Amino acid sequence: MTTPRVAAHAARDDVLIALRGVSKGYRRGGQTIPVLTDISFDIRRAEFLALMGPSGSGKSTLLNLIAGLDSADRGSIKVSGEDITRLSESDLADWRAANVGFIFQFYNLMPVLTALENVELPLTLKHLGRRDRRDRAHLALELVGLGDRVRHLPSELSGGQQQRVAIARAIVTDPMLLVADEPTGDLDRQSAEDALAIMQRLNREMGKTIVMVTHDRRAAEHAGAIMHLEKGELSQRVELAHG
Repeated sequence: MTTPRVAAHAARDDVLIALRGVSKGYRRGGQTIPVLTDISFDIRRAEFLALMGPSGSGKSTLLNLIAGLDSADRGSIKVSGEDITRLSESDLADWRAANVGFIFQFYNLMPVLTALENVELPLTLKHLGRRDRRDRAHLALELVGLGDRVRHLPSELSGGQQQRVAIARAIVTDPMLLVADEPTGDLDRQSAEDALAIMQRLNREMGKTIVMVTHDRRAAEHAGAIMHLEKGELSQRVELAHG
């Protein structure tokens, strides 16, 4: 059961991500179509935030800006004090690899690689020995309950298991931030509950900061707070007291 309440502003030293005056639009023909307009808010360290809104509201665009996958037209986005809007494309790619884990709706697993090899992929960018990479990938798979599926190909796993492999891949580099775009959108209800329970555990027990885009209210209620986007503008954050 969850009880909503409007959150107070986060203390400054508790803020991991600070957005100030962020706007974003896309060119269509000779026009610029605004998607986000003057967005300002904070995301606390170790917060699990759900972003909700109708299709076309800008929630995935906002997630991509926070994750450094896209650039804002105006405003600043500071993550752990660093303004990522000022980074070059090359530096931003390095920043993402070091700091962000990604969870997508359709898993994005390599079909010819085993679960272990898929999870190990992000570690190939690190200066780690092969045994160290394998040990870390094994541990990540055990954390999501798939320690007995390391040699299975994605085609040999259920959708829910594939998403758990994707979560393991997202956490294997120990990122400061996890971003999830409709992570339960392709799952049945039980598999969705399992994936969300893992994300809750990563947040509560390991202190991972998670930002999740979802259209599903039941999924959003697994988060610690919800913010709504409507026509590119953001509502006040509502915290959920789980009990």
